[in-house]
Amino acid sequence: MAKGFTVWFTGLSGAGKSTLANLLEEELLERGLKVEVLDGDVVRTHLSKGLGFSKEDRDTNIRRIGWVCHVLTRNDVVAIAAAISPYKEIRDENRTLIGRFVEVYCDCDIPTLTKRDPKGLYEKALKGEIKNFTGVSDPYEPPTNAEVVIDSATESVEDSLKKILRTLEVLHYIPSGDGRDYTEDEEEAIQARLRDLGYI
Repeated sequence: MAKGFTVWFTGLSGAGKSTLANLLEEELLERGLKVEVLDGDVVRTHLSKGLGFSKEDRDTNIRRIGWVCHVLTRNDVVAIAAAISPYKEIRDENRTLIGRFVEVYCDCDIPTLTKRDPKGLYEKALKGEIKNFTGVSDPYEPPTNAEVVIDSATESVEDSLKKILRTLEVLHYIPSGDGRDYTEDEEEAIQARLRDLGYI
């Protein structure tokens, strides 16, 4: 039986975390793995109902998601978390707790996020109409040691997913896919990043 692990998507609202998390879930299910997705918005509705957006409440929310991922990973399930998780300290705390932890940073600039935002939340936040909005009026601390960095302003969803899957394959967390096409440049970039992080 395959061992469990956690894939932790972090990044600003609208950067593509949930989209990639759901596509990754489909791919891993096809490879015969047991998978659970914990989406930040869904978790707030159920597991963290009543919490606000103060730093303390945000930390509590991310710790709760981390604990559920820890339990799932321990029981040989692939846990996929998709939550803004703005503070590096709490993400690193979850990394230590879970152990088999792959961080995926969905990077995207504010102008691009503002353009693609159907609800106009960034525009309102930039005008000061929404308080405590992460990345505008509330801090976001980008990861410094994420195993995968996605540039969702320029990369296609397909290329981003491919990068995540290949990283999981190189780490031997998942079996290699049949016939999946990776260019030499893509392969070298992934291998180089994992070498820099001390994995290989």
